[in-house]
Amino acid sequence: MIEIDDELEFKIGETTRKTHEMDIPVMIIIEGPPASGKSRLSNALYMALDAKYTDFVATRPPRDIDLRYPFMQRFWNHLPKSGDVNIHFRSWYAQYIEYKEAKITDNIAVDFKEISTDMENFEKTLQQNGYEIIKFYVNTSEEVRQKHLNKLKENPTLKWKAEEFEEHLELFNYEEEMQGFIDQKQQIPWTEIDFEDKNEAINTMFETIIDTLEKRIATEETTPVQRIVSDFTKYFETELFTFDFEKEKISKNKYKEILPELQLKMRDIQFQLYQQKIPLILVYEGMDAAGKGGNIKRTRQRLDPTGYTINAVSAPTDIELAHHYLWRFATDIPRSGHIGFFDRSWYGRVLVERVEGFASQKEWTQAYDEIKDFEKSLYNSGAVIIKFFLSLDKDEQLERFKEREQNVEKQWKITKEDWRNREKWDQYLEASEDMIKETSTEYAPWHIIPGNNKKYARIKVLKKIISACEKVLKDERN
Repeated sequence: MIEIDDELEFKIGETTRKTHEMDIPVMIIIEGPPASGKSRLSNALYMALDAKYTDFVATRPPRDIDLRYPFMQRFWNHLPKSGDVNIHFRSWYAQYIEYKEAKITDNIAVDFKEISTDMENFEKTLQQNGYEIIKFYVNTSEEVRQKHLNKLKENPTLKWKAEEFEEHLELFNYEEEMQGFIDQKQQIPWTEIDFEDKNEAINTMFETIIDTLEKRIATEETTPVQRIVSDFTKYFETELFTFDFEKEKISKNKYKEILPELQLKMRDIQFQLYQQKIPLILVYEGMDAAGKGGNIKRTRQRLDPTGYTINAVSAPTDIELAHHYLWRFATDIPRSGHIGFFDRSWYGRVLVERVEGFASQKEWTQAYDEIKDFEKSLYNSGAVIIKFFLSLDKDEQLERFKEREQNVEKQWKITKEDWRNREKWDQYLEASEDMIKETSTEYAPWHIIPGNNKKYARIKVLKKIISACEKVLKDERN
């Protein structure tokens, strides 16, 4: 039985109560081979923490449904909210090793080295946004482990556990793979714990957690609140939004002729994506009244509703604000073979949050790389990502605002906030241009769509989606 030092047990409870009060989310990763003692260490830690804000997350081998989602999906789903503590009993590292050793490629479209980079980027993104991550690797000698296994075998009710451990040791070269991670120079280092002396092991774990969290608390107490700074160009001139809207239009008759053909083609694409188990992520951003909702409506008009989801993004709720800003979007990513529409998206961080002062300059500038890393991890798990920015000119927006106010059926579409946003037209334009320049990549490109003529924009978007998907489907068949 593990005996915990009373002073350490009191101290870790006191320290985590403080991080809870300060809204610091904590993630404690516990890895280790079977029969290494990590279960007993984990339970001792779990017992010492306040159950009201502590969650124990055990990573099991992937099931069929897990293989329908991006590699990191389960861990995005289980992020602690501000002030909470998650104990990850086995983590993305164990999952990586099981995937690699078992040669699982259902939701991996790249080399495993790329997935390893996704894991590093995941940790970096969380750390940059205030998450405290503490990583432990528990191990002991082969002799001690064998004694543990023999003890389990002697107990009829626990014999199955010993057999499961032995099977796992046979199937996976866990220790060698983990040693590779431990030897790497990672941003968040590992603390190795030898379980041979179990009391010393738990003391080491507690002391490491207490020391790490006390340093974080001290840093928080001495760090000044970041001031929101406006850094917009006084007389901004756009380089990207320079359309000749008179030329970017289509006749009503031509539209009626082309649209049904493209919609049927889109339906065919949907079924092919389903057969090939390829997820499609469609992101729509743009100025207010640019026609995003109508565009999405025409794109999905003839699709099978069982194969797509619509994510209409509004201001975050309290529970969403208590998580990492990407959390609410990561949990809505479509499974393989399905389509996810995002009517506004994670780009709110660098658009509305930047313009309205909801994010500091440090937060929104570092978000460019965080978002690119997030999208790269989705791409690495097989997703096709296409992003549209619907552009219209200021006069056209004014006409649409007035029409909405005068039309009883459309009045719900116009709010005081829309008029306030219009007063910041140049700031939103500059933020949008910066966003596109910073985050358009080969794996998740932006397409700027002229939207003064809604019908033209709908045709343009459908053609872009079909073209991109046909290219991917062709590559898959080859």
